[in-house]
Amino acid sequence: MRSIGELARASGLTVSALRFYDRSGVLVPVLVDPATGYRWYADDQVAPARLVAGLRRVGMPLAGIADALRHRHQPAVVHRLLDAHLRRLEDGLTDARRELSRIRALLDPEENPVTTRIALSRADLAAAVAAVRFAVGTDPELPVLAGVLLDVEPDGVRLVATDRHRLAMARVAARVDGPVVRALLPVAAVDELRALLDTGVGATPEAQLAVGAERVEVSVAGRPLVATPLPYDFPDYRRLLHAQVGGAPAYRIEVDVAALRSALSAEGAATLVREHEGVRHQVAVLGLDERGGWRVVGPDEQTGPTAVRVGVNREYLLEALDAGDRGQLVLELDGPITPLAVRRPDDADAFSVLMPVRL
Repeated sequence: MRSIGELARASGLTVSALRFYDRSGVLVPVLVDPATGYRWYADDQVAPARLVAGLRRVGMPLAGIADALRHRHQPAVVHRLLDAHLRRLEDGLTDARRELSRIRALLDPEENPVTTRIALSRADLAAAVAAVRFAVGTDPELPVLAGVLLDVEPDGVRLVATDRHRLAMARVAARVDGPVVRALLPVAAVDELRALLDTGVGATPEAQLAVGAERVEVSVAGRPLVATPLPYDFPDYRRLLHAQVGGAPAYRIEVDVAALRSALSAEGAATLVREHEGVRHQVAVLGLDERGGWRVVGPDEQTGPTAVRVGVNREYLLEALDAGDRGQLVLELDGPITPLAVRRPDDADAFSVLMPVRL
């Protein structure tokens, strides 16, 4: 048996931290003296305490520490938790760099314009634009969604679009010269960029971008495009991104795009009809068959657990399949109230998320 002070010295945790983790149920002593309230720990609690200390030092949230401790004998599970936390830290650092760049520009905007120059594959950029364009918002009351976010990172550019009901994201690796920055490209400029990239086929394999808070310039094969970014702060898409990469979905199903499109588009295909904001929409319901593959579930069909069925706007799903631009895609299902993710099997950074429709 070790006293709380001895465990503190052996683990690197403070006595007050050990008391906190006891109250939180994360690291509970094997014995508490009923008269004095003094805590005693077993020798085999030293290793878990050291794990807690390490996770605490890197800023792991309490829930994550508890999960890691609970699964400490399953290294693969803990490695996934660590990977997800590292991504959060990296995203936080990227956000901090971006905000510092904006602060510097505010302090002296004329002498310190924030412009970042980027060189990237023309074909990859064209594919990324095509993968997200369908999700751009069209609601005039939400102008912040009427464009594609260019989120420049130290080694690439992430393109993001959403209309609240769906979100599409793609990432392109790039050579980046300058600070991280983001710009919201208007949809008209996005369409011009798509046409410009198409005209560059065969002429040059690379596109050049200069991204600033007030100006975006694109050059492909010597042909320029200049656009003024929208003056809005794009929604924090990273919260959904964390949810999508932080844990494994309940069901991950590979689908043949042509077969799924055919099933969804066939005359008399099983669909529901729902009304949202005065507009009627067809809803496709996807579920699992007895072999664990996908199937289109009939509107009145009640067989099978509801946990493996999800309803989504049929038109949105068809557009997401088209934007995927692959013969095979992966559907990730977690249940009827969880967004449906549509991923490219060969590209973890390109996916669409469709909000579920209540069945």
